[in-house]
Amino acid sequence: MPWTLPVHAQSSDAVVGSWQGQLEAGGTELRVLFHIEQEDDSLFATMDSPDQGVTGIAVPEVHVQDDRLMFDVPEINGEYVGTMTNAETIEGSWTQSGQSFPLTLTPTDESTSEAPERPQHPEPPYPYVEEEVRFPNAEDDFTLAGTLTYPEDEGPHPAVVLVSGSGPQDRNSELMGHRLFHVLADHLTRQGIAVLRYDERGVGESEGPSFPASTTEAYARDAASAARFLKEHSRVDAERVGLIGLSEGGLVGPMVHTQHEPLAFLVMMAGPAVPGRDILVEQTALMAEAQGASASAVDSMRTTQQRMLNAAQSTPDSAAVADTLRTLFEAQGVPEEQRETQIERLTTPWFTFFLKYDPQPVLTQLDIPVLALFGSKDLQVPPEQNAEIMRNALGESASPNATVEVIDGLNHLFQPADTGAFSEYSQIETTMAPKALQRVSGWIRGQAEEQQ
Repeated sequence: MPWTLPVHAQSSDAVVGSWQGQLEAGGTELRVLFHIEQEDDSLFATMDSPDQGVTGIAVPEVHVQDDRLMFDVPEINGEYVGTMTNAETIEGSWTQSGQSFPLTLTPTDESTSEAPERPQHPEPPYPYVEEEVRFPNAEDDFTLAGTLTYPEDEGPHPAVVLVSGSGPQDRNSELMGHRLFHVLADHLTRQGIAVLRYDERGVGESEGPSFPASTTEAYARDAASAARFLKEHSRVDAERVGLIGLSEGGLVGPMVHTQHEPLAFLVMMAGPAVPGRDILVEQTALMAEAQGASASAVDSMRTTQQRMLNAAQSTPDSAAVADTLRTLFEAQGVPEEQRETQIERLTTPWFTFFLKYDPQPVLTQLDIPVLALFGSKDLQVPPEQNAEIMRNALGESASPNATVEVIDGLNHLFQPADTGAFSEYSQIETTMAPKALQRVSGWIRGQAEEQQ
C-alpha cells in the first residue's frame, strides 16, 4: 500500500543500500535483508529471508520523511515502520498478518541469496502462439494490457480469462519468485485452451487506479472486459469463454457472470465462500499456529483481530472508523507510526469492501458449470471454513454441474506443502502442483466438449 509522503534527498541517500536485522518470531530467529535502491526521485526495494530461502520479495515503494522509514510488502502481507536513530541504525517494528515484532536494521554488505530453482517456469520457444494484446474497460475508460496464448491451429478454441488474487498483480501473478499464471497459462494452452492473462489496473502496462484504491467490484469490471475481448477474437469460440479466479479472483468470477458478462463456465481456486472479516480472523489464527504460537497466544490474536475488524466495519464513515481504531490501538500500546499505517490500511476502499462482502448470495445465482478447488493446507482461505459453505451455496444454485473439491496436501497457491505457511511459498520449487493443473485443464476440456 503506497503512502503519499515526500522523499527528502538527504534522508533517501542515507537509506539507500542493504540493511539486515534479526527477527524473533514464534521462538524462531530469522535474518531479514532489505536492499533499497533509488531511481530518480523514487525509492524501491527487495526483501530476502536467507534462513527461509526467500529472496527478491518486491517492496514496490519505500517512503522516507525526516528520520522515518516506511514500506509495505504486499506479497507477504507485511509492513515495516522504523526510525533512523543514526547513520548505522534503523529501529522499528515489523508487522505481518496482525502480529508485530521489534526489528532493528543495520547496514550490511551481504549480497542477495541465490533464488531457488523454478523448474516449471516456461521458456520459449513455445508450441503455441503468444500475442501481446490491449483491450478497453469502456465503463471505466482506460486500457488494460496482457498476453493471449492460443494453439497454432485455427480453432476456434475454448478460452479462459485468468483473474489473480488480492494486491497489485502483474499478468503472471508473480509471487515469491513464482510466476503462477505463466505456468497455468502455459499448461492450459498446451491442452488446447486459449488463455488471456493481464496486468491488473494500475500495474505494469495497464492503465487505471490500482490497489487499494479499487475494490473487488472494480476488478470484476476489468475481468468482464477481458471476457468480451476474448469473445471477439478470431481464434476463440465465443460460446466457450470461461474464467479462472485465484483467491480474490474467486470472488470476481461470480460477479462477472451475474452482473457484467455471461460466461460459459467458472473455476474458482481458493475462492472465499464467507465474508472477508471471517477469512481474516481465521487466517491470522492459523498462520500464528503455523509459526509456533501457543494456544493462548492464538486465542489472544483472534480476539484482538475480531475487535479491530469490528471497529473497522462499525460505521461507513472512514473518519469515525479511524478514530475508533486509533483509540483501540492506543489501548493496546501500538506505536504511533504503526497505528497510523494500520489505520490507513484498514480504511482503504479495497479493504472496506472486502471486509463486508458476503459471496454466498452471488454464488446461489450461478447457472453455469462451476469447479471450486481448495488446498487442504491452505491457511489463507481455509477449506474447513469455506468448502462446505461453498458446496451448500452452489447446491442452491441453478448450476448444471457444480463440483467442490479439496485437494490433499496443497497450500493456497496449490503447491505441495508441509504446513501451508507463508514462509514455505518461496522455498517450494513447484509453482503449481501438476495434479491441480491437470484437474483444471481436464475439467475445462470436459465442459468445452459438452458445449460444442
